[in-house]
Amino acid sequence: MKHLCLNLKRFDVPVEMGGVNRLAAGNVWAETIVSGTKEGLEQYRSKARFPMYFPEAHVIAAAQAAGDGSMIEVGCQSVYRADVAPGVNFGAYTTNRPAASMVALGVSSTIIGHCEERADKLGVLQEAGVTDTAAVNRLLNKEINCAISRGMTVTYCIGEKAEEREHWQDVLSEQLSIGLDGVDKEKVIIAYEPIWAIGPGKTPPGADVIAPIARFIKEKTGGLPVVYGGGLKQDNAAMLASIPEIDGGLIALTRFQGEIGFYPDEYLEIIRIYMENCEK
Repeated sequence: MKHLCLNLKRFDVPVEMGGVNRLAAGNVWAETIVSGTKEGLEQYRSKARFPMYFPEAHVIAAAQAAGDGSMIEVGCQSVYRADVAPGVNFGAYTTNRPAASMVALGVSSTIIGHCEERADKLGVLQEAGVTDTAAVNRLLNKEINCAISRGMTVTYCIGEKAEEREHWQDVLSEQLSIGLDGVDKEKVIIAYEPIWAIGPGKTPPGADVIAPIARFIKEKTGGLPVVYGGGLKQDNAAMLASIPEIDGGLIALTRFQGEIGFYPDEYLEIIRIYMENCEK
């Protein structure tokens, strides 16, 4: 089974407000994405799963557009590290996303530990004088356990920065050992993000770099699925599909030049290229 995840971040912000959304008005943005892709994904029903991680404001529209039995798994972008519990806390979580609230809205999956989330948490901790990266992993571990306890599947992101490349094994080992401590791993896939290679002007890694890292992750996790989190695109889909140790990818934008943004037809083309090359 392949795992082709879509992380839509804040791609709902209109171009005139500094964003990349040329697709649809904010109130129908998620519906447009789901409606524009769900029929095209049906042909892969027995071969792949398709979590789509939406900003919280859009999960209701996405779930309604997906409907019952859809190939699309509506997901949210992380959950809070504590959850609603009878006699403990019935919902006093202002600004946060308890797993219970997301499941109640139709969410079945979540992405946790994305490099942007890690950077945000580390920044908050540093303001408090804490520089221990293990603290970030402990917080993420709480989020993962909360999500799984509510029946959600989790895409757990790990990765090393440029200054960490020489000891990437230690970095990834810590993220895995702490982040997955006490976790029901049957509900988890791992997304490997080469943070050092993400962004304009940076050279993305090839199969010679990705394959041994994916093998390392599988060895450390007892064979969990590993997807490439550095960006599954049209120009690398065939290469990633050719790596036996890679079980899918994380898609974000589909167009990086000209009218930058996410476009459903281009997303389906990425899926087509990847799946066709998996079968070779």
